[in-house]
Amino acid sequence: LAESTADARSRVGSLKEAIERLEADIAEIDDQERAAREELQGLADVAERRAEVVRQQQELGERRGTLGSVRSAHDRLDQESQNRVLRLQVIANELDSWRARSENAKSQLDQLATRRTEASEELQKLEARPAEIAAERSALLDRIAAAEAHRNEAADTLATAETSLEQLTRELRHCEARLSEAREERVRRQSAVEQMDQALEVIAERSVERLECKPEDALARVGIGPDEELPAQEAVEDKLDRLVRERDNMGPVNLRAEQEASELDEKIRGMESEREDLVAAIARLRQGISGLNREGRERLLAAFNEVDQHFRDLFAKLFGGGRAHLKLTEADDPLEAGLEVFASPPGKRLQSMTLLSGGEQALTALSLLFAVFLTNPAPICVLDEIDAPLDDSNVDRVCTLLERISEQANTRFLLVTHHRLTMARMDRLYGVTMSERGVSQLVSVDLQTAERLRETA
Repeated sequence: LAESTADARSRVGSLKEAIERLEADIAEIDDQERAAREELQGLADVAERRAEVVRQQQELGERRGTLGSVRSAHDRLDQESQNRVLRLQVIANELDSWRARSENAKSQLDQLATRRTEASEELQKLEARPAEIAAERSALLDRIAAAEAHRNEAADTLATAETSLEQLTRELRHCEARLSEAREERVRRQSAVEQMDQALEVIAERSVERLECKPEDALARVGIGPDEELPAQEAVEDKLDRLVRERDNMGPVNLRAEQEASELDEKIRGMESEREDLVAAIARLRQGISGLNREGRERLLAAFNEVDQHFRDLFAKLFGGGRAHLKLTEADDPLEAGLEVFASPPGKRLQSMTLLSGGEQALTALSLLFAVFLTNPAPICVLDEIDAPLDDSNVDRVCTLLERISEQANTRFLLVTHHRLTMARMDRLYGVTMSERGVSQLVSVDLQTAERLRETA
């Protein structure tokens, strides 16, 4: 490139000399033309002079054309010379860059050599690792076998405990029924005791009226000590009859006895009527409780079957397959039974929900939640961070399910989330921003309108 530049510079110099010579020749020709014209004026042979003038003009034109070609070549070579100078500068810069890259390459080679040495040392360490891994694997297999045996024993123990629990539950119900009967019997006996107490009070009043003493003082009144044996009943009755006869002979009878008896009979009839009313109310109450329990069982079973069907469908949609169902456990009565969730994701056997992974449990819980929601839908549903334990593919399935439920049940869903995929699938976004320190501002974006504007833009 330097030789080409020198050659171009020499050519430019030679062209400049040729241009100067041509300019000198042109000036000389002009002088000759002027001299010829002056001579032409003084000569008589005009035709020859004119021919000489035409010849010289032609020669002058040819030289002028040569001068133009030389000038254009000069300009072209001058431009090429400038381009070559710029190219030399660029090449010098590239040389500097290549030198810097060469130095960087040397430093990288040194680093790679160091890393190679370290890798060799690490490789030597890792060569002994397979034996260690094999030993660890053997130990883990032994532990797994022991854990399986322990799990089987625990499962047997659990089955035995569940059987015992069911038996104890039945015994508890039997005891509760007996307790209820005992409580009713106690209430009846308390009522009988109250009636006896009332009767004793009446007898005590009569004793005070007739004997002018309290019942506990009657024995002392007749001269019988607390430790003495009571006389025979027949003798007492005979003595009582004799005393009554004597009393009758002694004075008038009580004129209010019949009225008092009628009042007591009226009280007794009122108490019997109240007792019958209470018995009838208890019977109606028990019948109402039985009807409510029966209707509650029917409604619960109907709602359970509907929720179970929705749960089966939603589980298959969220997992892309698999099967799941709900089961009432621990009691024959649905009102007292527990709820067990069984799930079988694709590729796994049917098992309890507690044995699933975190993400599978989250999807199963969402299936159950939406199953209950579809059974009794509401116009608005608020969901808080339901996509936190899920990956992107499961989040996409949940968003698709929400869109279907929204169209099917005409429900508006409000989601609190930080997941970008969930926010991208929503119709409208609401956020809080702090443009100034201490000043919060609500921001709302309608994604559907934004998409239409982008399509029309």
